[in-house]
Amino acid sequence: MSDLPCLLRVARGEMLERPPVWMMRQAGRYMKVYRELRDKYPGFRERSENADLAIEISLQPWYAFQPDGVIMFSDILTPLPGIGIPFDIIESKGPIIDPPIRSLEQVEKLHPLNPEESLPFIKTILSTLRQEVGNKSTVLGFVGAPWTLAAYAIEGKSSKNYAVIKSMAFSEPDILHQFLGKVADAIAVYVRYQIDCGAQVVQMFDSWAGELSPQDYETFALPYQKRVVEQVKATHPDTPLILYISGSAGVLERMGQSGVDIVSVDWTVDMAEARQRLGQQMKVQGNIDPGVLFGSPEFIKQRIHDTVNKAGNNGHILNLGHGVLVGTPEESVRVFFETAKQIRY
Repeated sequence: MSDLPCLLRVARGEMLERPPVWMMRQAGRYMKVYRELRDKYPGFRERSENADLAIEISLQPWYAFQPDGVIMFSDILTPLPGIGIPFDIIESKGPIIDPPIRSLEQVEKLHPLNPEESLPFIKTILSTLRQEVGNKSTVLGFVGAPWTLAAYAIEGKSSKNYAVIKSMAFSEPDILHQFLGKVADAIAVYVRYQIDCGAQVVQMFDSWAGELSPQDYETFALPYQKRVVEQVKATHPDTPLILYISGSAGVLERMGQSGVDIVSVDWTVDMAEARQRLGQQMKVQGNIDPGVLFGSPEFIKQRIHDTVNKAGNNGHILNLGHGVLVGTPEESVRVFFETAKQIRY
């Protein structure tokens, strides 16, 4: 039997007796121990860019629930200052980018990412996590995808209708394409850096690509996802990559065309249908509605078994269809992990 952790083995195509399991946002605000730390260190960037704090937060769910994946505590915007786009995260408002990127002149001023220089804490975080969990769990890195990072940078903040970036996409596409290309190249460098620092699997979040029509997804999201994947696979062909999009039902098959190894499915798609649409050769992750964790232990168990049955006994990583919600009972998270680990195909 391989001594590699089970999530990594499934991500690479091995068949095991149960699905590996972790949760998006498993470190964070639903945990009492995290909230206590947040009260002590109120700045989000302080928590995510101070290696000691980020390591402690990343390991909180590991100590509590022993998930099969430990994902570093960070943010998808973390690499942006390294290419010349500063940002701040305000607790009640979310990320603020001021000034937002609106002109060709701003795009041309951006520079390539040098992660050794601008992101040295990432190396400390990932290498320490690998030492801490050994072969008992898989260490996951993560990045934002080009479209989603561009959306933040161009809108300047979170958005409900993405009018500013869509206006650029449809009236000044050349500026947007040039920007997306620069972001994609920086993200590829960042993924490779994470792998070199200890990440065994990397998940790319194109959180906002579900806001695109399939036609526009093919123009503004998919080519740049591919650009990242191709550059990473050229140097690190054996590291599995996962792609997650929120609200992805309309572009699911196109996600499979990105070159990633695993498509993370949100809960708006039936898992059996997702497998059919993606083809049996594509591995999947997901896709339990995070709201299920507010149900009874029996209900949570029932949903887990239903999802695992629909996903089949091969190429499935059990997860939520999005991140753990604030206010989720920690006991429910425990039930989720314990149930998942008792499954046998």
